[in-house]
Amino acid sequence: MNVELVNTGSELMLGRVLNTHQQWLCRRLADLGHVVTRQVAVADTGRDIQGAVREALGRADLVITTGGLGPTSDDLTRELIAELLGVKLVENRDVCAHIENFFAKRGRPRPARTSVETFVPEGALVFLNAAGTAPGLALNIAAGGWPGADGKTPRWLIMLPGPPRELRPMFDQFVVPLLKREFADEIFICRTLRTTGIGESRVQEFIESDLQPLVRRGLEIGYCARPGAVDVRLAAGGAGAEQIVGAGEAVVQRILGASIFGFDDDEIENVVVRLLTARNKTLALAESCTGGNLAHRVTNVPGASAVFLGGVVCYANAVKENFVAVSAETLRRHGAVSESVAREMARGARQKFGSDFALAITGIAGPGGGTPEKPVGTGFIALASAAGVEVKPFLNAWDRETFKQVTSTQALELLRSRLNSA
Repeated sequence: MNVELVNTGSELMLGRVLNTHQQWLCRRLADLGHVVTRQVAVADTGRDIQGAVREALGRADLVITTGGLGPTSDDLTRELIAELLGVKLVENRDVCAHIENFFAKRGRPRPARTSVETFVPEGALVFLNAAGTAPGLALNIAAGGWPGADGKTPRWLIMLPGPPRELRPMFDQFVVPLLKREFADEIFICRTLRTTGIGESRVQEFIESDLQPLVRRGLEIGYCARPGAVDVRLAAGGAGAEQIVGAGEAVVQRILGASIFGFDDDEIENVVVRLLTARNKTLALAESCTGGNLAHRVTNVPGASAVFLGGVVCYANAVKENFVAVSAETLRRHGAVSESVAREMARGARQKFGSDFALAITGIAGPGGGTPEKPVGTGFIALASAAGVEVKPFLNAWDRETFKQVTSTQALELLRSRLNSA
């Protein structure tokens, strides 16, 4: 099945709003076996919206538009598509009652502009909006006698509201059942293996030749570099897809082994929290250059409170001395960015919190502050445990945000490796 997305909104074209629909909808559709073949974003103008939808309907079996269904003057999708298809807008009583109830339940007067949301293209299926007022709409192009319809091939145009909190539940509640009813099931298997510690080009060098026999059988390989990590995506469609992807996964696991920290949606912090929980161990942190990024990532994991005791953002030298027991002499002799200070930070944090493990990070995030001996990006990660303190040097010469993300990933990987070897 050929699927296309048309995301509408001038705010997307101006870069004022991040378009999260493209990722979320593509992922949900792929999970259902329907891989998106094309997607575009266009401004809130009649020419752009009608042109994009007209082109998509000329190619696709399913076209999904997002945005432009609300009550304001720049919400034009509903009217423009009705005009494009040559159908009139008619008032829908169910939508009218839903909007009245929506505002009544909240004790607010209903804005007059919401009246435009009650008018829908004649013949459309209506998806009432549990999180808002603008309904979603679905038009059966094949059955409607509209341009390009042959009366046989299933062809649908679906219009969804722009806000993610409205679009996502509507898609799951209404669109998924429609797709299962109207389109034949398609087989598509996708598996992502998440690695760290190896660059993207090196990952490909390691696994490419061994995967070629499976590529000839239909395996697709993709690589995605992220700060501190590289994803390997294996996919196949049709009969035998599950076996082909499974065989590819076995090859990648055999070659990359311990560098694989997770699969599909796993984040390394989730993996570390799971390992700590399974081993009944606790963690404390002492961060300087990462400024709490590591603690932020750990505490984003549900259940982290069972293993994470606390942390200190010891940015200033005085804080390193007073809160994690780094000695003034060590700071004077070696400087804040040094193996010795990282070692004392980790040891001090473990003692301060009484944890089984403690991670410490100190470094130069830049863009200033570097020297010939310690250039921007230099740093040290220390891991303290009952076995002592291990320190790893690093050089992450990135912008500040990427530096913090990569460095905290390296710290989590150091702990993950230790937990897996225990």
